[in-house]
Amino acid sequence: MSTDLQASEVPESETLRLIEWLASFGETEDGGTTRLLYSDSWLEAQHAVFDMFQNKGLTPFFDDAGNLYGRVEGTEQTSPAVVTGSHIDTVVNGGKYDGAYGIVASFLAVTRLIEAYGPPKKTIDVVSLCEEEGSRFPITFWGSGHITGQYAGKDPKDYIDKEGVSLETAMHEAGFGKKQYPAPHRTDIECFVEMHIEQGHVLEQNGCSVGVVEGIVGQRRYHIHVTGESNHAGTTPMTFRKDAMAAASEMIHWIHREAFKDDYLVATVGQIEARPNTTNVIAGHVVFSLDIRHHEQDVLDTFCSSVLTHLEETAQHYGVSMQASKWLDVSPVSMDSGLTRRALEQCSMHSIPAHPMFSGAGHDAQVFGNLFPTSLLFVPSHNGISHSPQEFTCREDLEKGVRMMTEFLYTIAW
Repeated sequence: MSTDLQASEVPESETLRLIEWLASFGETEDGGTTRLLYSDSWLEAQHAVFDMFQNKGLTPFFDDAGNLYGRVEGTEQTSPAVVTGSHIDTVVNGGKYDGAYGIVASFLAVTRLIEAYGPPKKTIDVVSLCEEEGSRFPITFWGSGHITGQYAGKDPKDYIDKEGVSLETAMHEAGFGKKQYPAPHRTDIECFVEMHIEQGHVLEQNGCSVGVVEGIVGQRRYHIHVTGESNHAGTTPMTFRKDAMAAASEMIHWIHREAFKDDYLVATVGQIEARPNTTNVIAGHVVFSLDIRHHEQDVLDTFCSSVLTHLEETAQHYGVSMQASKWLDVSPVSMDSGLTRRALEQCSMHSIPAHPMFSGAGHDAQVFGNLFPTSLLFVPSHNGISHSPQEFTCREDLEKGVRMMTEFLYTIAW
């Protein structure tokens, strides 16, 4: 089934106007956006979206974590809700489209359908999720994690930002976490649909306007500690050294080389710290980050095991010790096959070039996908750039994404 709406019925300027408007909350000097969880700019943006929902006839309400909904009651009152949207927070000096576009696309699709067809059969909640990025506190998916019950029992006092502010304090200062709003945990969700920018090169390289995600990769993140012995750089012979930097560099090179053996596997060392970090002293301690991702659990398990074994062998060869501290372990998540098939059919029906793919980045859809039927849709990111003021998606692809979301929600809820 399809709508008879034409793409021209949503003014092309409306999507961009709303994205630019949201970007003004937390705008940085070089054209980026910083909207960290429970910050002033975050709070201003959520309340502005609250007003936007209300002005268009959606019933807005917050939950106690700070997730914001715009609800349209369905005519079949007993049916669970269709939830659609994305996250309002950003990384530091991030782009305009990450998260925000998903909120805008869902909002425009729902309001367009209401104007054309009246209320849906199933209740729809457009959601502006409070947090996904983990940019302020050392925890991610604070919004969707609360909705799905993932963070039940987590104490917000335990998470501290760079300024020494606890998550609990920040939450209370923003007006949440005081049980003045409904509890965030929900079991009344029929499905979750998220539209997002790709944040990669695949769609642009394949000339496609929409990506239909089949699964989201699993992730393992470690801190690798290599401990040797600091000593004088000029008087310590090479054969007597316990050089943590030399051992760490060989470890990193091996990881990078091995990751090339699987086209879908990625391994990244993005942070490194040496101590004492002095030019004329052999490094006695090195710690580096390690991020490994793949969409198949068996491959992820096998590669991580082989990495840790090799790192231990390398440490023994150099006469140093190695300790791996795993701090993130997220399993791959498959999107709902029925929703995926329906999305591809909708794209084909309306001659929208689409590409089935896997997501190498984490999204709220992976949290929802563990409990509810979930669909994740992408539009292209120019040159694959994201988390940057240079993040960009062309107007035509933005509009095709809104059109796709409109058609998709119509088949699900109307």
